[in-house]
Amino acid sequence: MAAKPLGEFARIARFFAPLALPGALNLRDDVALIAGRRGEHYVLKADAIVEGVHFFADDPPADVARKLLRVNLSDLAAKGAIPVGYLLTMALPKSRNDRWLASFSRGLAADRRKYRVGLFGGDSVATRGPTVLSLAAIGRVAQGRAILRDGARPGDVVYVSGTLGDAALGLAAIKGRLPRMSRAARRYLERRYRLPEPRLGLGRRLTGIARAAADISDGLVADLGHVCTASGVGAVIEAARLPLSAAARSIIARSPGRIRAALTHGDDYEIVFAAPSHASGRVAAAARAAGVRVTAVGRIVAGRGVRVLDAKGRRLRLSRVGYRHV
Repeated sequence: MAAKPLGEFARIARFFAPLALPGALNLRDDVALIAGRRGEHYVLKADAIVEGVHFFADDPPADVARKLLRVNLSDLAAKGAIPVGYLLTMALPKSRNDRWLASFSRGLAADRRKYRVGLFGGDSVATRGPTVLSLAAIGRVAQGRAILRDGARPGDVVYVSGTLGDAALGLAAIKGRLPRMSRAARRYLERRYRLPEPRLGLGRRLTGIARAAADISDGLVADLGHVCTASGVGAVIEAARLPLSAAARSIIARSPGRIRAALTHGDDYEIVFAAPSHASGRVAAAARAAGVRVTAVGRIVAGRGVRVLDAKGRRLRLSRVGYRHV
């Protein structure tokens, strides 16, 4: 019998953790830290997106470019970092011609103005397979102020930014699985899937307040689970407290099981973070200053893993906890 393939994190631990430099944080976080200018660290992050997995072949190239950049900026946001620049690597089939690239570059130019971040360099190669795009983002943060995954403590409050589940429902709408909805709601949800909003303004204001954080790329339960594993704690989430957009709320009201989209599906690119209970005022002030909604959804507890409770306090059983990179 063939051995069962290793999962993503077991694979990282076995094959790549032994190669890691000190700044790699034992590959247990989603960024690396290296010394920068006096009093600062550089925050390093790389993510890739693949045609047919993370975006559709006929998606507007400008949107693809902006999503690629923003999913990386989201990780910098969760660490409290300010973007500096990025490296771009592309594996392109022949169908990605100059017209496609012109639109792609216009997308990056639009977000250069929005986020004040530009290109350092990179590489481009040809492929007979799908389009593969990888971006390595570089940010900066004051030494000792990066918000890592390993600082959560029992008694801390678990917060999330923005609203959850929109991207998953947007993807379902694109695939034609949500026929009964208004045009405005469909447009809103599809945009949330195609163009995430990295919470950079909130992230930098959470330094010195949040004890641990992660961006929600694989789903709230999965990404909070990564924080819990790194911190050696557990967490309890109350499903009734999840922040939902008006569009998502209307869909979930008709189909309550879709609340799982806000718990376990990826692509929200919001921030989940843990902060001491006495810091609630400072959290609220940071959210107001950033112009971003922040909601307390649970608490950090002793133990391990993430439990989700329904409105009656019963444990909500989940068939999956989040997206898995096999």
